[in-house]
Amino acid sequence: MSTPPATSVRAELADRCARMGADPDALEAVYRACVRDVERFVARRVRDPHDVADLTADVFVRAIGSAGGYDAARASPVAWLLGIARHVVAGHHETTARRRRVERRVDARALVDDDAYERLAEQVDAAASARRLHGELAALPGPLRDVLELVVVDDLPLVDVAQVLGISAGAARVRLHRARGRLRRAVPPLADPAQPAPTDRSQEA
Repeated sequence: MSTPPATSVRAELADRCARMGADPDALEAVYRACVRDVERFVARRVRDPHDVADLTADVFVRAIGSAGGYDAARASPVAWLLGIARHVVAGHHETTARRRRVERRVDARALVDDDAYERLAEQVDAAASARRLHGELAALPGPLRDVLELVVVDDLPLVDVAQVLGISAGAARVRLHRARGRLRRAVPPLADPAQPAPTDRSQEA
């Protein structure tokens, strides 16, 4: 049995790229033919093997969604997939960089008042407290977290924060106050050990 010409194989693979959004068999064929190329592309740009695997999968998920727009005259299947991979990797790096900026800047001094920070610094390790506070920040309701991140991470004044979020400056101020209050209550070292933590009735509403 003779081997099909390379041009015929490429044409068939290109046809399957266009159909992979609706044809599971076409998707499997494209995946088997191109996954190693995509993996190598991602692995040259991302160190963590788990991230490489996740991002490679993301590439094919995105490819499924955009398969209807694939044009074999403009790019080979591999080139098309690597173009998608470039955007996936760029997005990953942007997300990672932002998370690192948050971790560096979301510390006790930025999130709580000076007196509270002094008590915190005397009782717990600063690095550990920063990680704890970062976790509590991630658990905040979205509206409160958005205000706090814009103030702490992006260094925006409350007037600008209000404009970004489409709310009044007064509402932004209230949300910032509530976010800081929740963080102080969530981290035990921030409370005065000699006195019970005050109850913020506005949070119970």
